[in-house]
This record gives sequence, structure tokens and C-alpha cells, in this order.
Amino acid sequence: MDTQALAAFVSIVDEGSFSGAAASLHLTQPAVSKRVAVLEQQLGAPVFERGQRRLQLTDAGQRLLPFARRILDELHNARLALASQAGKVTGDLNVIASHHIGLHHLPAWLRQFTRQYPEVNLNLQFMDSESAFEQMRKRHTELAFVTLNDAMSAHFQIFHQWPDPMAFVVGKQHLLAQRPQVALADLAAVPAILPDTTTATYRAVSRLFLEAQLPLQPRMPTNYLETIKMMTSVGLGWSVLPVSMLDSTLQALATGASVTRMLGAVGVAGRQLSPAAEALLSVVRRRP
Repeated sequence: MDTQALAAFVSIVDEGSFSGAAASLHLTQPAVSKRVAVLEQQLGAPVFERGQRRLQLTDAGQRLLPFARRILDELHNARLALASQAGKVTGDLNVIASHHIGLHHLPAWLRQFTRQYPEVNLNLQFMDSESAFEQMRKRHTELAFVTLNDAMSAHFQIFHQWPDPMAFVVGKQHLLAQRPQVALADLAAVPAILPDTTTATYRAVSRLFLEAQLPLQPRMPTNYLETIKMMTSVGLGWSVLPVSMLDSTLQALATGASVTRMLGAVGVAGRQLSPAAEALLSVVRRRP
């Protein structure tokens, strides 16, 4: 089976269109269509429904997809095994980091990594954790530093993880700032500044309030913690932020409730890491 045809097929699925796959693979759209035609000829069955306005896989295409991903991953692994040179760490390394990890953890890692491995061409992207998982699913990045969650697909592998304790906080002028003890019921009565409902942080906070049978009043959701910190510090509501972000603009609240999220380095299960990615991980494991 033609691996280039398989790569075109998977890219069309991931990008949602033939034109998107062409851009991703740096090919013309007719070239992508030709590769799909070759694949369908080899299979003896169509993989995409024809005449549909929205891209849709046939039954054969749906059954082929997991095998196609596995074949391409094994081809990637074979290339790594054949190209590996003992002690040599070079080449491109695509990495994604969440905004929080990029600000509070990544600088120390990269200072050491770039000093030790100057021949690695590091390509960094910053985005929220949910978007990072999607980019990994498409094999657009090798390693991602993200917030872990209990809904994470088994298609991903955690290479390293560490706890990120969080605190309930308000701005110094907030009506709850001077209270020696604040109950969840007190928080339920005022607005909250929290990440989007799809995030692990929101789910952890929401679970506490659901168990206490209390409502949440979220407003202006954003996944950028620095923005949440700013809006909280000026008194727009309470929030839950990593302890590492607390400073003189915020007041930690004694609620008796505990929230800790897990951060980690994640890759695609079954897809081996390059020597450059392994080297970066070794730095991270020494400096969490």
C-alpha cells in the first residue's frame, strides 16, 4: 500500500478538506486527489463519500483510518531508528507549550537545553492545552507541555508529570479579601473568573460546587491565566490560580477546599520520540 497515499488520506481527514491537506503537505490539490485515487484503486473501495457537501468517510474509510495512522507512526519510528546516531542530538524539534507553562517553566528548561544542544532547531508554539491535544492528534507536533485531564484520550502518552497546586484568590479590594475564612457558599454568591468549561481547571472547581450543591457564576471565560489574574486583581470576581502566580495584587482565600491540577509532557502513544525530544525531556525531568 502506498504510504504517500495513506499520508494524503490521513491529512484530508485531519484538515477537513482536500485543499487543507494540500496546504499541509505542500502539494497541489490535484496531486492530493491523485493520491487518494491511487489508494482507492489499491483498496478496491472508495474512502470518501462523493457528492456530499461536508467531508465524510465511507465505511471503508472509517475502518482504514486507525490502521493508516498506525502504519505512518511505524514508518516514523523506523526512520528514527535508521537515522539515529549515538550521542548526536540535532535536527528539528516541534514543541507546544501552554501559555502558563511557557511563562513559568519553559524559560529555565530552554536556557539549559539550548546551551547543551545548540544544533537542535527548536520550533515552539503556544496555545491552550485542548488545542495542543488536537495538534498532537494530527501529528503536527512531537511533544506538548500541557495541563493533564481525566478525559485525555488513550492515544496520548504521558512522559513526565508534576503537580501544580492552586489557590482561591480575589483582588485586594474585593469584598471577600479581608475575611479570615471564606466558605464555598460565599463564593457562589459572587461572580467567578474561570477558564472555559472544557478545561481541567474548570472541571475541578465545578466538581467542588456540584458536590456542595452550589451554583457557579462564571463570567468572561478565558484560558489565558495572565488575563484571569489581571481581571481578578481589579476586583471583577474571584478565581482559582496556580500558587506560583500569586503576588501582591492578589489575596489568597482560606476556603478549606483544595484544588491541584497536574501538568505534564505528552506525546502520541506508539510514536517514538526523536533524540532531540528525549534530550529536552531529560532536562525537564531534572528541573520540573
